[in-house]
Amino acid sequence: MADDVVFVVNPASANGSTRRRWPEIAHQAAEAGLVGPALLSEGPGQIAELARRVCEDGARLVVAVGGDGTVNEAVNGLMRVDAERRAELATVPRGTGKDFARSFGIPTAVAKALDVARGGAVRTVDVGRASFVQWDGSPGESYFANFAGAGISGAVAARANASSKALGGKVAFFRATTSVFMRWRNTHYDVQIDGARRSGRMLEVIAAIGDQLAGGMRLAPGADPADGLLDVVLIGDATKLDFVRTLPGIYRGTYLPHPRAEIVRGRRLEIETATPLPIALDGEQPGTTPAVFEIVPGALRLRVPAP
Repeated sequence: MADDVVFVVNPASANGSTRRRWPEIAHQAAEAGLVGPALLSEGPGQIAELARRVCEDGARLVVAVGGDGTVNEAVNGLMRVDAERRAELATVPRGTGKDFARSFGIPTAVAKALDVARGGAVRTVDVGRASFVQWDGSPGESYFANFAGAGISGAVAARANASSKALGGKVAFFRATTSVFMRWRNTHYDVQIDGARRSGRMLEVIAAIGDQLAGGMRLAPGADPADGLLDVVLIGDATKLDFVRTLPGIYRGTYLPHPRAEIVRGRRLEIETATPLPIALDGEQPGTTPAVFEIVPGALRLRVPAP
């Protein structure tokens, strides 16, 4: 008999503290009335396989315990299952950025997140699909739950993931962003959004489903995760002075209008760059450009706070 609820847990999340805290979190879940087996991953990529397997075995709810990368893996696992058999997803945020949770209004406090997982509303939301070049040069394909980026975002994510999180995710991403930006060189992009072309020197191109990324930056403040469209953020040939002046507005979501940035909505984004640039999918770095990001409408049923 299938278990209705299954936890997929990344014990390495939150600087490894999830491994130590899992017994306590499991106890809190049971007290909240959320009971089911827990599968702990043993390394990168395994959460996707665990989520796929329990979904095919008949689980109705997969609870991903970990950070944005854990959610990304869980979504990739669920998307490998036929839609009619695809479980609902809930998350207990235990990571660096917690951008997915913030984008969907899911509490970051464990007890409140568990309450949402047990009795929250079910919202049908979009998922993104990315095609790109893997680091070994072969073609790659993966899904993303919150955002995809091509350019500086991949380098920032790599720097943040490799740095200390002792002061929290927002500080880690802020430090990584400022450090990488000071050495970054903008390059030429050729971009097509549903066939409409943009080209020129750019800093970054983002395809957003949710409104927050990189530790709370609100680069797509009007993003609707259920509208069947990507919010494509085109950041042009920004200078270091632009960056310093604009960063507070980016965190507040008030930086637009801006002479070197625009948002265009579309279903499919194609990116070619003068030299291969790293891509980021929900903070993970699976490869480089050229890349294609496209929307998969209404692909995921997500537990969110009740209205």
